Amino acid sequence: MYNQDQALLPVNGVNLEYQWIGQPTPGQPVLVLLHEGLGCVAMWRDFPENLARTTGLTVFIYSRQGYGGSEPFTQPLDVDFMHREALDVLPAVLDKAGIERAILVGHSDGASIALIYAGERLDSRITGLVLLAPHLFVEAETLHGIREAKQQFDEGGLAGRLQRYHLAHTQSTFRHWAGIWLDPRFASWNIESSLPGITVPMLAIMGEDDQYGTLTQIHALAERLPGQTTLAILKDCGHSPHLEQGDKTLEQISRFVEKLQGQSEG
Repeated sequence: MYNQDQALLPVNGVNLEYQWIGQPTPGQPVLVLLHEGLGCVAMWRDFPENLARTTGLTVFIYSRQGYGGSEPFTQPLDVDFMHREALDVLPAVLDKAGIERAILVGHSDGASIALIYAGERLDSRITGLVLLAPHLFVEAETLHGIREAKQQFDEGGLAGRLQRYHLAHTQSTFRHWAGIWLDPRFASWNIESSLPGITVPMLAIMGEDDQYGTLTQIHALAERLPGQTTLAILKDCGHSPHLEQGDKTLEQISRFVEKLQGQSEG
């Protein structure tokens, strides 16, 4: 089961693409990567390998339904789609993959899913959260960024780039994602009510030039949970710190993981 190749994991009746980087070590946490709203296993690029090498930990990645090599969407997304991914799918993935301890590393929508799960499910397997450009609520900047992405997709440039990753269901992947974020019902989406239930340390990394949100997102996180939250704000960086400022992002995560491991051993 543990290999460098992508394979399919049956979860709740749906086949999800997944990949291991390295082999789990007993007693050591696995870094579980949760991708962004248009992401998938392959769109993390070389970050998982670099993350495994830098931290010395095993990495597990999967694509949610509708993305990459996973089965395509079979129904429209609803306003609670991230809650469903967090509360129904993520724990089932951890179970199926046999992951006994995990640090969740989420990007964008994936970071929101990590927050929801850690805040609404007391799961002793989760020892920490790494949040790359998380969404806690909808901002005007978020919607503006998605509208711009929609225009680029409709004009063909973005569609062509995404097709390399989402294959025959690229149109479906994009329309589902953009459709729910731009749905008027989604304007009031907010997951701050999940935060009080989080009991593990968190590292939140965000670029100063994030085109999908402002630093208000991670400042709100730190204000709510000051004793558990470490913030890292990166200059000359947009919505993908792990790709745009890879070395700095890896440095921050490595330091965070080392501290977590020290606390665990202590």
